[in-house]
Amino acid sequence: MLSKLFKNIGPATLIAAAFVGPGTVTICTLAGANFGYSLLWAMLLSIFATIILQEMAARLGLISGKGLPEILRGAISNKIIRITLIILVLAAIAVGNTAYEAGNLSGGVLGLQIIFGEQWYFPLLLGLIAFGLLFFGNYKVLEKVLISLVVIMGVSFIATAVAIGPDITEIFKGLFTPEINSNNILTIVGLIGTTVVPYNLFLHASLVSEKWNNRSDLSAVRKDTIISVVLGGLVSMSIIIAATALQGQQVSNGAALATALEPIYGSWATYVFSIGILAAGITSAITAPLAAAYVVKGCLGWKGNMKSWSFRAVWMFILIVGIVFSSIGLKPLDIITFAQIANGLLLPIIAILLLWLVNQKLLGSFSNNLWQNIMAFIVILIAVGLGAKTLFKVFGVL
Repeated sequence: MLSKLFKNIGPATLIAAAFVGPGTVTICTLAGANFGYSLLWAMLLSIFATIILQEMAARLGLISGKGLPEILRGAISNKIIRITLIILVLAAIAVGNTAYEAGNLSGGVLGLQIIFGEQWYFPLLLGLIAFGLLFFGNYKVLEKVLISLVVIMGVSFIATAVAIGPDITEIFKGLFTPEINSNNILTIVGLIGTTVVPYNLFLHASLVSEKWNNRSDLSAVRKDTIISVVLGGLVSMSIIIAATALQGQQVSNGAALATALEPIYGSWATYVFSIGILAAGITSAITAPLAAAYVVKGCLGWKGNMKSWSFRAVWMFILIVGIVFSSIGLKPLDIITFAQIANGLLLPIIAILLLWLVNQKLLGSFSNNLWQNIMAFIVILIAVGLGAKTLFKVFGVL
């Protein structure tokens, strides 16, 4: 029975591995340290929105046997609209992931530095690990490695959260009592934005179309999606809970949280949390280039699989640039700003396109029902609000 369970999980676990990265560790740390348990509801909302969108993307991948870019190219007949969307997707995902890859590697390096001290070659070491897995591994290898890393990451963060002796009553209050004000609004946007990730929608559809090819597998796809996203959300919540122990202290990122835990809970807490940061960095360093390669392949209509050199060229470029930026300590602010703008626009657009696609004849009897459409519409409203807040933040309006 256990072997059957593990046989039917995989693609969505990679999605969880992708959204629980160094950025998530940082924003969750800041949420807990600055606002205690009061923003757990925002993470609960993020989990709900992610499940709704990822299920639709996965269902499209299973029924059509294609990735999301291929489906979009075939479904939109207007050439101008199709080209505009392809350019937007390529800009937001490919260019954006190039910028974020440096952050993923830097996040993993922080975990290593806490344990072993600062070494100049850590970015190169992590980059080579990611390169080896992407180049020599196939989907099944990547799946097993990332699932293992997610387990390590989950155990590390959850163990740390349990160790602080959290207030269960306050946790439930934070989960089910929304609190929004001018002080926490940008942190709320950050929590949702770091969980509901546009490139994960593309990655999920492509991975599902590769792993499953029978419509009868839809139940397994849904179970995989729900279980994996919920577990990923629990990991994020555990970081928020762990960081509540540091309220009133100046904490800037997950590495600072790991260091600050030592005088309170001992050196073991520092090492356990640092291992979690390292695992988060590695998983995101693998999935970000992989997602970008799938997007470019689908948008440009390339043939072939993960072993094709055109596919490899995309993730190699993103990984190498990430290694360089991480090694020299360069923060590609201009590129990241552009990526924020593009992603702020892309998320609501993709959410709307997803809703449109899952109501087309393409899916037949597997189209959305009324309840699914209502839930998706609610998520779209959230996505539009998130996109607007992201743009306002970039342009300094808020």
